[in-house]
Amino acid sequence: MSSAADTADPVTASSRADSRADSRLGSRGAARPQSERPAPPRSRHLGWLFALAIAAAAFNLRPVVTSLGPLLDQVRTDLGMSPTVAGLLTAVPSLCFALFGFAAPGLARRLGPVAVVTAGMGAITAGVLARSFAGGTAVFLLLTALALAGVAVSNVLIPVVIKRYFPEKVGPMIGLYSMALSAGTALAAAVTVPLTKGLGGDWRLGLGVWAGLGAVALLLWIPVLLGRRRDSAGAAAGAADTVRLPITRSRTAWALAIFFGFQATGAYVVMGWLPTIFQDAGVSSGTSGVLLALTMVIGVPVSFVLPNLAARRGDQRLFVVVLAAFGIAGYTGLALAPAGAPWLWAVLVGLSNCAFPLVLTMIGLRARTAGGVAQLSAFAQGVGYLISIPGPILIGRLYQATGEWYLPLGFLAVLLVPQMLFGLRAARARHIEDEAVATASGTVAA
Repeated sequence: MSSAADTADPVTASSRADSRADSRLGSRGAARPQSERPAPPRSRHLGWLFALAIAAAAFNLRPVVTSLGPLLDQVRTDLGMSPTVAGLLTAVPSLCFALFGFAAPGLARRLGPVAVVTAGMGAITAGVLARSFAGGTAVFLLLTALALAGVAVSNVLIPVVIKRYFPEKVGPMIGLYSMALSAGTALAAAVTVPLTKGLGGDWRLGLGVWAGLGAVALLLWIPVLLGRRRDSAGAAAGAADTVRLPITRSRTAWALAIFFGFQATGAYVVMGWLPTIFQDAGVSSGTSGVLLALTMVIGVPVSFVLPNLAARRGDQRLFVVVLAAFGIAGYTGLALAPAGAPWLWAVLVGLSNCAFPLVLTMIGLRARTAGGVAQLSAFAQGVGYLISIPGPILIGRLYQATGEWYLPLGFLAVLLVPQMLFGLRAARARHIEDEAVATASGTVAA
């Protein structure tokens, strides 16, 4: 296992840890692949372009979903979409994130993570643009799935890209990524309706305009891809030899996956139901929309600061507990007095949802190598999104059965307890490669 000095700072110690992990894995006859060696030196201008490309990609990972929600009634009416299919559409993102996310590491081994993320930006752009011309429900769903496939592979591989090309800046770069993702989420939710009205009220224009942001991101990733080919000649071939870790036997991987799933459940419930909760308490529809936007906007600065703070610590257990406490307080307030202090409850719930950038940071820190991060990211996000699928549906059924929000909100508050417990396990300063060695030697990591 790592020494105390190494675990005190897992980011800056990664180069020393890599050599030890290599020697242990080498006993199994696996050489360190070229794709796992530190990235070659990069020019300053290409480094800045790379960082900008990562931010632009992150900005495009949620408007595919959050721009559709406010216009869903118009889309459903125009396309003749049944309520059942419309309900299915709300579950499609998590399903696509899981299924296509599992495929991301294999694609990265063949093509390289930068190439796959570039293709992901192309899929987002094409899917968002083309679905605005869809003439029927089936085509609309298919093109939405195309865009979500691009989102899914980028979800998994951007942390991998950060780990490989910014190994000593994992915290700041995950912070930049998370901040841009939160900003894109909030902007699409807040401006889609007024933007659509300004464009004449046609939902096709209101959805299709977001393809422009995807095109900007694609244009930034193309020169990054071309520049990286010079720096990373042979990386794709080396990636094919990446050691396959027995990740399903890793307690850390399972803890991260379950922690990811529970936090995603809370986040999707909030995005889908928070305005209704406030409106049922007598808050106006306009104010309830602003309150939802507040829960998203507050994540923008926190998503930048939190990964930096978390990456400086040997473990992240303190942050897991604090964020869970915010959520329990917020959901309790929403259940007992939603109209009493709505702004406070929105802030607390928004802070609780910042478990997302925290878990992304932990994914980057719980593996020593880019290959390890790829496998861990795919597993944690794939399993996690599958776990999150029933949540919003269950909350809706509880609300329908009782006509009140006490039980649904109580369920969300109680769910934060196992989320915290699994988060505490995932936040310990461990590496999945060490657990792989322990499994191979017949011992069990504590």
